[in-house]
Amino acid sequence: MSLDQAATKPHEQLAAHLADGMGAVNTLIRARMASKHAPRIPEVTAHLVEAGGKRLRPMLTLAAAELCGYSGPYHIHLAATVEFIHTATLLHDDVVDESAQRRGRPTANLLWDNKSSVLVGDYLFARAFQLMVEPGNLRVLNILSNAAATIAEGEVLQLTAAQDLRTDESIYLQVVRGKTAALFSAATESGAVIAGADESHVKALFDYGDALGIAFQIVDDLLDYQGDSKATGKNVGDDFRERKLTLPVIKAVAKADTEELTFWTRTIEKGKQEDGDLDHALSLLHKHGALNATRQDALDWAAKAKTAVATLPEHPIRQMLSDLADYVVARIN
Repeated sequence: MSLDQAATKPHEQLAAHLADGMGAVNTLIRARMASKHAPRIPEVTAHLVEAGGKRLRPMLTLAAAELCGYSGPYHIHLAATVEFIHTATLLHDDVVDESAQRRGRPTANLLWDNKSSVLVGDYLFARAFQLMVEPGNLRVLNILSNAAATIAEGEVLQLTAAQDLRTDESIYLQVVRGKTAALFSAATESGAVIAGADESHVKALFDYGDALGIAFQIVDDLLDYQGDSKATGKNVGDDFRERKLTLPVIKAVAKADTEELTFWTRTIEKGKQEDGDLDHALSLLHKHGALNATRQDALDWAAKAKTAVATLPEHPIRQMLSDLADYVVARIN
């Protein structure tokens, strides 16, 4: 079942349930991305913010806060913070990856330039820190500021690890925890903390966000080799062409013989790719069961997310979060 085939999408159920809160988040985002002196800032930001993303991360903050009984106003600030951090990282990522398309639209660095994307990303990080301070909760500030640092650390680690055949699954997991899962877990954990939740519930929501984020990234990496380009917005094999050592290839390299290692060294480490190399890479992934093994890893992490959320109090949102974990991996079933 693909995401488009799902009759009722859990993220849409969550969005409907949280519609009032998300409306307030969107209003706050638009207000805080304004600039009196630099009109390019709202231009660039609006291009990405209004591009039709699911707003999954800020929804997770609102969901965690409501699940833990929060009735104050500051979950809105935290959700907007999470979205600003996410948007800033996307702007920077597209520059680093020299991307030309994001969510089916030209990237900001293509429409404007790299300098604008980097500097507007910096501005959004600064706005995020202003927002996370406003609730006056040091623990929340610690969670979100640590997440921002962890994301940057994960991206830098990926620069050195992505084209090094010595990169193993533990390093891959460290990269994924940094660049993807850190913001998922910060979103859910901060929502619980602002609500003053019991420590066991805070930990459960952190574990849920962490596992969901890891499953989310593994699925993305798997779909690069076996996805529908119309559904994913990416061409099959983009990661291979960009020499990114993701989990399917890491698994195949671990089982490679001398001849296969020579192939991976040439195509990934040295970047000397020829016609037919992608097809050969796919044949090696199938030969060693790397795609099926990667799929199982994604399912296992989704199951961990469901296990974590099952320990939380009975609430309509609890089931939505559990369904969301299934939904994240539905694309690979």
